[in-house]
Parts: sequence; structure tokens; C-alpha cells
Amino acid sequence: MKTIEIKAENTKVLFKALTDQLNGTLNVKLKEYELVFDNHLGKGMVRGTQIPNNITFLQFDAEFNEDVKLILQSPKRSVINFLYCNQGKLSHSFGLKNPETVLETFQTGISSNISTNQNNLRFFKDSRVNSVLISVNTLSDDNRNCKVTKMLHNTFIKDKEEDYLYLGSYNLKITNHVKQLNALKQEGIVRKLLIDGLVNLILALEVDQHKNDIENPQSSVATLTASEMEDIKELSDYINNYPETNIGVNEWCAKIGLSPAKVQEGFKAMHGKTINEYVRYVRLTKSEELLKTTDLNISEIVYTLGLTSRSYFSHIFKDMYNCSPSEYKKKNRLAATA
Repeated sequence: MKTIEIKAENTKVLFKALTDQLNGTLNVKLKEYELVFDNHLGKGMVRGTQIPNNITFLQFDAEFNEDVKLILQSPKRSVINFLYCNQGKLSHSFGLKNPETVLETFQTGISSNISTNQNNLRFFKDSRVNSVLISVNTLSDDNRNCKVTKMLHNTFIKDKEEDYLYLGSYNLKITNHVKQLNALKQEGIVRKLLIDGLVNLILALEVDQHKNDIENPQSSVATLTASEMEDIKELSDYINNYPETNIGVNEWCAKIGLSPAKVQEGFKAMHGKTINEYVRYVRLTKSEELLKTTDLNISEIVYTLGLTSRSYFSHIFKDMYNCSPSEYKKKNRLAATA
């Protein structure tokens, strides 16, 4: 097993150590780091950045040819780590002699060092993993007067006598925001602001998941299996890629072999919407993009998105955007010529 030990003083030091150990190529833009490697150890990518309030964001998307243990050093009673596994699985442990706990696909985890100063992440051989780690240093100079980090410290560190690890229930909403992070095309300050916002949103969802699980321990047990949730994600991706597909709920369910009840439960968990509401939402967001970036007229957009009624499209568009499609297109045309 390959062991990589890092004293994570900051993202620059962390990525310097990762680059040396993984023998990859490091690119840096506006303090956003991306390490790409493809060698005997494995193939993949590690990227990350630091956002305000001394919050470090890391994302791993890799498959290793042997087990790899990443040992992250951090001060006792200071750092809280928020984990999320978007694909595959990994394990967490404190120190070298403590037992490992496996974090599965779509599962949340929160750890804080109380009696040890190590967080160990183990990546399993021949298993692709896409995971997110958000670390908050609650006692850094930047955070001493920050109300949010004080609240996090009080919740996850202050009264704890032993190393704390919370393994949460499955959360399908977070995977959407990880997907948004991966899909960002913007550059410069716009990209920086979007990353900061999405990382804070993922952090908020992790804290909210913990709060709900603690207050409602019975409801924290998901009725969908990890495999079924993978199916829900696959169907969501299909709807995003082919919003013009015009079939009923039963046919959507048949595509992935799940009952309508399970599909509706999955879409409520992942998107906060029924499947029909989600299809409508995707079509409307796609229509807004088409109105803004193409010369298609309203009728052509209606046809492109698999809708049959222009009046119905105008109605639901106005409900969502408080503006008719024709008004929106006209405003964008005027803005382009101004």
C-alpha cells in the first residue's frame, strides 16, 4: 500500500506534496490547483482551492493500481472535515491504529480531531472514486471572529472528549452541486465566485444533513439502496441530456427498472421535485439558454424541447421567470445591440 503523509498547512504546501508523491502535472490558476497524473500508481485528478474563512476544498477523481492511504496532519481540536463520496467508496480513520470506517457512494461524513492529529483517507485498489473533502480550520486567525466557524466549532469540537466521526445518511442533492462544480466553464473572478458559492452550499447541505439525522434518527435510514440511487442519478442525467424525450412516468421508471414510488422518492431526495416537475424544470432552464444564445423562434424552441403547446410553454416559462419567452428574447436582443 502506498502511503502519502501531508502536513496540510495550506493548499500550496498540500499540492506540492501531492505532486511529489503522485508524480503528476500541476496547473495553478487564481489559486485553484489541479494535479493530473497517469502512471504506474494510477490515473486521475486532484483539484482544490482555499475559499474565505480558511476553508479548504479538495476533490479526488482517481483510480489507483494499489491501495493508497493519504494521511492528513491537522492540529487537535481545530479542524473539521466534511466528506462526501460522489462515486465509489473510500475509508476514513484517525491515526494509524484506529479502525477504518467506509464511506459509500452518496454518503456524507464529518470528522474532527480531538485526541489525535491525523485524518487518514484510504483509496481502494482498482476502484474509481470521486469524492469531496471540505476542511474548516475553526481556530485560524482568519476565523476567530467568524460567527459561522464558531458555531461549527461549538457543534463538532467544543464539548467532544474523543475523536468525532459522524457517518450520515445518503444525500443525493450534494451530487448535483459536485456536478455543477465539474461543469464550470467560466474563467477568472466569475469562476472563483461560483466555486466559493458552490463549496459553501455543499458545506451547508452537509451540516443540514447532520442536523436532520440527529433530530430524526428514524428518517435518516434511506429506503433506497445505493444501487437504486445510482439508477436515479443515471435517469436524471438522461433527462438533462435528452429533455425532448416525451414519455410518461411509467415509461421513465421502466428505463431503470424501478417502481414509480421509488423513482418519485429518489427525485424528491435528489432534486426536491417529482419526476414530472424535474422534466419541466430541465426544459425551462434549457429554453432560457436557447432564447439567450440562439436565433430559434419560440415555436422552434417548443419543438426542440419536446413540448406540444406554445401557450403552455409561455405559461410555465412566465411562472418560473416572471417574464414571457418573447419578452425575454426581446430584452436579450436589445442588450446585444446596445
